Amino acid sequence: MPKSLFQDKVVLITGGTGSFGQAFAKRLLNEDQCQKVIIFSRDELKQWELLQSDPIFNSSKSRFFLGDVRDSDRLRRAFHEVNFIVHAAALKQVPAAEYNPTECIKTNIMGAMNIVDVAIDLGIEKVIALSTDKAVNPVNLYGATKLCSDKLFCAGNIYVGARRKPQFSVVRYGNVLGSRGSLLPLWQKLLIQGVTSLPVTDIRMTRFWITLDQAVDLVISCFKDMQGGEIFVPKIPSMKVVDLAEAIAPGMPLEITGIRPGEKLHELMISVEDSRHTLEFDNYYAILPESAPWDASYMTKFLAGRRERHLPDNFAYASDTNTEWLDANKLRSLIKKPS
Repeated sequence: MPKSLFQDKVVLITGGTGSFGQAFAKRLLNEDQCQKVIIFSRDELKQWELLQSDPIFNSSKSRFFLGDVRDSDRLRRAFHEVNFIVHAAALKQVPAAEYNPTECIKTNIMGAMNIVDVAIDLGIEKVIALSTDKAVNPVNLYGATKLCSDKLFCAGNIYVGARRKPQFSVVRYGNVLGSRGSLLPLWQKLLIQGVTSLPVTDIRMTRFWITLDQAVDLVISCFKDMQGGEIFVPKIPSMKVVDLAEAIAPGMPLEITGIRPGEKLHELMISVEDSRHTLEFDNYYAILPESAPWDASYMTKFLAGRRERHLPDNFAYASDTNTEWLDANKLRSLIKKPS
């Protein structure tokens, strides 16, 4: 981690008790560079459990703040004297979002609006919002709300004026290895219960996959590189869902249940339309702002010391046409690694 990036800064993480929030906060606290790390979330039990889980969270540099991104007054209080924000709070269970659409909209869209508004009012330095591959050509409400959220954060840069604060950017990635509510812990729980087959919706299904450590590294890198308005997309491998099943339960029969409403066979992180204003770098792609293009000074700072590549015509970054794959053996080795 660059010494100058978080040195003496106050960093706030919305959804701070989630899988990413915990990993990101722990990284910052272990590095011992921040002035303070604020974990902002709405569940007091999860905050208490996090406090008990690791002595690092009892550090004098950590602070727990109860609140909801729907409540702009509470955000205003929490953001006081904050430098950097990572927005990781979201309602992201696809079936729950379909059944409770207004609740999903209130958190994922109205919550994003609140963060943008309060961050501008208070002059926060940098804000990164976490997104998902489901926001690209969405077929479910969760994906649609995250697409709206992405647009809101990128558009936030239009309203900051000449002071160029805050800078708002988005980091978009796929499934996170072992995160709460994902397929891996679900299957592991079923295996503990003694099931004789694993449920799979479709044997052709593919997904992008990233580890928590990789996600944390990516966000730290993007804080360093961001100019405001970009959507960062990491270069990460794909996996077949059936290979994940083979990795954790070799030879176990699969129960084909059929694709659920709102579920895609394959995921997309960069559409053909977005690829026209996307640059490729060694470790990630950057989708540049289209509605409010950068001037030459922004581009010069963004490209400083790096070599960019333009994408070919009709390029799309999809989980089924990816060039990097995790087979069952690679997945098995990743699952066995400590988080």
